[in-house]
Amino acid sequence: MADADSPYGAAPASLGGERYRPHPVRTWAGELTVVGYGRESGGAGARGWAGGRGGAGPAGGGRGRKTRRFVRALPALMIAGGLLYDALTPSNFTSSPLFAAAPLVAAPFFSLTNTALTACASVLAVLGLRIANDALTTVVGLTELLTVLTVSVLAILINRVVRKSDRQLASARVIAEAAQRAVVPTPPARIGGLEVAARYKAAEADAFIGGDLFAVQDTAYGVRLVVGDVRGKGLEAVEAVAVVVGAFREVAETESCLEGVAQRLERALAREGRRREGLDALEGFTTAVLAEIPRGAGIVRLVNRGHPEPLLLYADGALDVLQPTEFALPLGMGELGSWPDRAREFRYPEGSTLVFYTDGLSEARNAEGVFYDPAVRLRHSLFPGPDAVLDALTSDVRVHTGGKQTDDMALLAVGRPGVGQSEPRRTVEIVKRP
Repeated sequence: MADADSPYGAAPASLGGERYRPHPVRTWAGELTVVGYGRESGGAGARGWAGGRGGAGPAGGGRGRKTRRFVRALPALMIAGGLLYDALTPSNFTSSPLFAAAPLVAAPFFSLTNTALTACASVLAVLGLRIANDALTTVVGLTELLTVLTVSVLAILINRVVRKSDRQLASARVIAEAAQRAVVPTPPARIGGLEVAARYKAAEADAFIGGDLFAVQDTAYGVRLVVGDVRGKGLEAVEAVAVVVGAFREVAETESCLEGVAQRLERALAREGRRREGLDALEGFTTAVLAEIPRGAGIVRLVNRGHPEPLLLYADGALDVLQPTEFALPLGMGELGSWPDRAREFRYPEGSTLVFYTDGLSEARNAEGVFYDPAVRLRHSLFPGPDAVLDALTSDVRVHTGGKQTDDMALLAVGRPGVGQSEPRRTVEIVKRP
């Protein structure tokens, strides 16, 4: 199944067009399923990659669309049901609750104009029925009309409040996304001859940034990068992220060795800790792994400060966990002890991919409390490039947890292409080697 043009060993799907012919492939988990591939905005991945495991696929999206269509049709159905109920029942039965509920259902989902139209339709329906029954001037008739009219006015006011809240939320999302891009910008797809892919998944719904970080920089010493996780959440964690990323951008250009970069980051966080007050001044720290990839050397150097060990996925599906020679405390905890940082050197052959991640991935649990193990999931798997690796990981961990993410998750994959490799393919299969 390997393609001669791809140093990563994955067989490509046909290129061009919006949709591709469905065909059977063996999914990452080993199940045989039929999936189709198409162009997606989020990167080069396979649509329905986790479909064989019942994950988030086209079926879930279809159910969501059906639910939305039903909700939007519900006010009209309630008004029609009220008219039918009134026509089929004796005059002492009333359908006014249906007419009153219709604009309330429309208020949070419809525009102001459509909510007002629904309210008018409800009021006119009650008015027409009471005139037809010659009951408009009775106490019951007037009470029903006044009730529906009052509820309709309330529905319009509720719609105004909901729309204002939506605008404020949209503005907050734009600001949060801009802050995320400023503090933790997405690295370019190509840096120093390497292919780079990154993903950031915040644990909180509608959040765009948290305490995880990554940064990649091309320097005179090769491509240098950092992946880290700041203790805590919220604005204070974001401040620490800005300190680490800002310091890394500066010292990666000037320090001649990776150990020097780690020590400079330690001092930057120590200064930040002295500035803070209370518990954060005593317990603020950042787990981090620093990497240096010299040009053309086929090696990678790592300094690990209490962070999950990176993975090296080879072109044939083999995998190594890049463990440090000795474990060290996270950055910002230098007052507890001092030791010289020592970079460890690993082989980094052509066609292989380095995978860095934060503990939001490795500590994700399923319903039985079992942790997600990215090394086990990636081993013996073939991918066309870094983007596909991260697409697969994010899809698989979502299936593992049932979509319940409890911690921020940052992923960074760096691929070393072979000599003469063309631009990375955008739509490809994910194939598991037998």
